Amino acid sequence: MYRTASLATGLLYLLTIVTSIPALALKAPALADPGAEGARTALQWAAVLEIALALACIGTAVAIYPALRSLHPTRALGFVAARTLEAGLVMLGVVAMLSVTAAREAALVAVHDWAFLLGPGLIPAVNAALLGSALHRARLVPRAIPVVGLIGAPLLAVSAGLTLFGLVPQVSPVAGLLALPIVLWELGLGLWLTFRGLRAHPVA
Repeated sequence: MYRTASLATGLLYLLTIVTSIPALALKAPALADPGAEGARTALQWAAVLEIALALACIGTAVAIYPALRSLHPTRALGFVAARTLEAGLVMLGVVAMLSVTAAREAALVAVHDWAFLLGPGLIPAVNAALLGSALHRARLVPRAIPVVGLIGAPLLAVSAGLTLFGLVPQVSPVAGLLALPIVLWELGLGLWLTFRGLRAHPVA
């Protein structure tokens, strides 16, 4: 059971990375100037990628839940709930993006930006705290991996707070630096689960 759960979770984590990065590259310039040539097409492709991202977010939590529920049921359920909330905010951003392609209204861009901040910009900190602490305590993966997530969680929360109060742009070098540990945590976890898997003998 652990190997199946590990492989599915790892592949879905990697899918979240290979969809989110190109989506951001496509949508950032298009949202900055929705009337520019090619902006509509860029936003449509970004929407497709972010729909896949939202589904993969939920999938990571559902796939690993059977392996965690007997060890840390509260954290396991909390992780499913947080990932579902994150996916919902991603989908709200998708709806706003697709609406921008029709109306080109600044208010819709703002809806997308706030959804992006509260979804992928903040909820992954909660995810890392829940899943990282469960994996760390049960020693299901090498402890260095969840430690990176546990370090990254408060840093990402700080980044979201700075953006919320207008101190740092949402897409900026400072925000990117503060988000880097979470990116490394998700990439490292995805690779480990895909190629090595969860340890067969967790610590209760």
